Amino acid sequence: MPGLKDLDAYLARIGLSGRPGLAEVHRAHATSIPFENLDSCNGAPVSLDPGRLEDKLVARRRGGYCFEQNLLLAMALESLGIGPVTPMLARVLVGGDGSPRPRTHLVLQVLDGATAWHADVGFGAGGPLDPIPFGPGDEQDQEGWRYRVIEAGDELILQSYGDGAWEDQYSFEPRPVPFVDIETSNWFVSTWPDSPFVASAILGAHRVGTQLMLRVAEAAVLTERTPTRSTESPVTLDEVPRVLAERFGLAGTRIGPRGLPTAGEDR
Repeated sequence: MPGLKDLDAYLARIGLSGRPGLAEVHRAHATSIPFENLDSCNGAPVSLDPGRLEDKLVARRRGGYCFEQNLLLAMALESLGIGPVTPMLARVLVGGDGSPRPRTHLVLQVLDGATAWHADVGFGAGGPLDPIPFGPGDEQDQEGWRYRVIEAGDELILQSYGDGAWEDQYSFEPRPVPFVDIETSNWFVSTWPDSPFVASAILGAHRVGTQLMLRVAEAAVLTERTPTRSTESPVTLDEVPRVLAERFGLAGTRIGPRGLPTAGEDR
């Protein structure tokens, strides 16, 4: 990926300045830019063009989903001279029935000096705050959120700990993928009629002590998690724009004709 056109604007977007390192950028990005699919659920194309990504997530202060978030992070790291950054495609496992799923998630391997890191700021509210040493290894405790990577045949699996057990989040083969494969997966996720990113609005925000997820389909439900508990609360459609502004940092949304939130901006 190329670097950013305006690195300082990106750093201001995530509350940083100067020339921070990988860990500082990863946590600031993960806790500042919300996860959202307001384009795909309203029938708008999701572009991975570098300039459009920077405009959307930085200049217009929108959020995005995994492909957008992690490609933006890769561009920022390139601008900071951190890398190389290698993208890899993953299969989401959480919430599944055990049957194979397509590779619809993007994860990054980042080489920082002599150390390889597992970086991911695009897994909704449930992804890691900080980069993880790449490959299978010890449990990583991040402000009470617990993660680990295990090996399963040719694949690596990211797991998180909750409700007294480890749960698989996603699996991936630790090998690079060309950008055309990322574009194809992005197209599938954002246009396939049965994709959850087309049928519903899914939004996430990760804070140090709280993970938030708002899902809007036939009804709207706000899930709020801490490292020790989880609560669900119904949200009326009229309340959704306020909740998105106050809890997710997404101002200016409205409810569109499909009964789903939309960014409410001209395209």
